[in-house]
Amino acid sequence: MIVFDNSYARLPEATHTKLSPSPVSAPKLIAFNDQLAQILGLKPGEISPNDMAQVFSGNHLLDGSDPLATAYSGHQFGNWNPTLGDGRAILLGETIGSDGQRYDIQLKGSGRTPFSRNGDGRAALGPVLREYVVSEAMHALGIPTTRALAAVSTGDKVQRETALPGAIVTRVAASHIRVGTFQYFAARRDIETLRALFDHVVARHYPDCSTPMELFRAVMDRQAILIAHWMSVGFIHGVMNTDNCQIAGETIDYGPCAFMDVFHPDQVFSSIDRGGRYRYKNQPDIGVWNMAQFATSLIPLFDDQDAAIEALNDALNQFVATFKTEHDRLFLRKIGLSKPEKSDISLVADLLTLMAENQADFTNTFRALSGDAARDQFADPTAFDHWSQGWKERLASQPDPIEVMNTSNPAIIARNHRIEEMIQSATQGDYSKFERMTQELARPFDATNSTLTRPPTEQEIVHATFCGT
Repeated sequence: MIVFDNSYARLPEATHTKLSPSPVSAPKLIAFNDQLAQILGLKPGEISPNDMAQVFSGNHLLDGSDPLATAYSGHQFGNWNPTLGDGRAILLGETIGSDGQRYDIQLKGSGRTPFSRNGDGRAALGPVLREYVVSEAMHALGIPTTRALAAVSTGDKVQRETALPGAIVTRVAASHIRVGTFQYFAARRDIETLRALFDHVVARHYPDCSTPMELFRAVMDRQAILIAHWMSVGFIHGVMNTDNCQIAGETIDYGPCAFMDVFHPDQVFSSIDRGGRYRYKNQPDIGVWNMAQFATSLIPLFDDQDAAIEALNDALNQFVATFKTEHDRLFLRKIGLSKPEKSDISLVADLLTLMAENQADFTNTFRALSGDAARDQFADPTAFDHWSQGWKERLASQPDPIEVMNTSNPAIIARNHRIEEMIQSATQGDYSKFERMTQELARPFDATNSTLTRPPTEQEIVHATFCGT
């Protein structure tokens, strides 16, 4: 059984509002993550499916749970919103896993909170299944992420453009503390609570840090490395607001996210990102912007604030270098170069340019480099032939390049058109495609009998993704 130890609930009252999830009428368990559950202390068969549906819908609280909604602010598409907070999520509590790590357990779609504003606090089935599938796919890729413990249908409808079946996802995270959490208290000049939050984050996530500057550098490094990993698999977050920038360095909030099919650096999927602020190639720049907002929120914690501004600006300049180092390392491995020379990065840049010009599929092109079919991904295969001459010369001096490529380039991703097919089937009560996607994406480097290697036909292309609120 989960043993709760709720450290966030012990922070000052300004950080949260304590309340229980709103009941639902007929909860039914859709999916349960047995592997993750065991880490959290739930043994297989310890709770029946019916009881799990009650627990992970919020109808029944486990002993030791101390449910609350957290307060935070945020810049949304660059625009300041002073009061956001958990408008449709309830943090049930925290537990220490069998791996010694502390985890938040949160219900998303659990009803109205004081932060809901005009929202209903609920989630539709489609976004819940998308978050479950994509977050677990990211975990299997080795990219830091929140995870999905359970998905439950509620038996109730939620009203969006039309009436849709409701659902709740149980999200597990190192924590749900965001850049926007720090912004909330800095903007209110609540220095006492800001200091308590700082101490909490240091103790929980960064025990080697002792000063605001050290914390800033540590958080910044994790963000730079995280975004480099997104780029390496063609992932576009879609809504990189500061309230979706998690302090622990995990990917959080899988709303209008997407993996690219055809590669293009200006690719945008999010239906609400009309200006392309969070397009694929902009993600590292937005990382810098978000870290600048984090730096600003830390300034009140410095004794000499004028000197702090200069020091934080100097530190911020290191983001690009950290990102580039990790980005280059990952992409060089994707073309089989584990012992590269400085000039080798031009091979990556040239390949990406050719891929964009020739409508090459991002995932399939990189995966095919370890075989003989990469040229088939290009509208003009001779463009690849020309590039590959210099590349093959460099491969000759590399140790185990095929193994390096096959362990760096996934064979399958959570493709948009397959997600849409899965959601449509689930809406009609058929979860077989959801179950198959979840199983296959748990082994992203194994394409055996997978339906996820095929790019969409022209009729299947998903041009826009939606946040679900």
